[in-house]
Amino acid sequence: AAIELFAALNFTVIGLSHLFQPQVWVDYFTWLRGKGKVGALVNGLHSLAFGSFIVAFHNIWHGLPMLLTIIGWAQVLKGLVNMVRPALGLRGLNHVSTERGWEFRVGGVLALAISAVLWYLVLRGRK
Repeated sequence: AAIELFAALNFTVIGLSHLFQPQVWVDYFTWLRGKGKVGALVNGLHSLAFGSFIVAFHNIWHGLPMLLTIIGWAQVLKGLVNMVRPALGLRGLNHVSTERGWEFRVGGVLALAISAVLWYLVLRGRK
């Protein structure tokens, strides 16, 4: 499905970026944190846009494709929290630091693992 391709592309690029540019991600989230509640709102808007797009076009609750549906709803929930209770969203941003920048590499590996599953679904569906 097209939405699986959309998500596979996003997870691949973001995963690679997290692996190769963790300091840039630290800088980005530190910048967002510096904007206070507005930064949490922006973070929430990104999550809401990605998640709502997924759930609007991919509401599958069985088998391996269910992974993408769960990710979509988790992103919608993250967007909701950041936009309705930005102080809670800021608590997450407060954990970002240069010393913990290696965590973005871990996130990159996880994103690439998710992308591999999604690429499998995309390629399996085209047969």
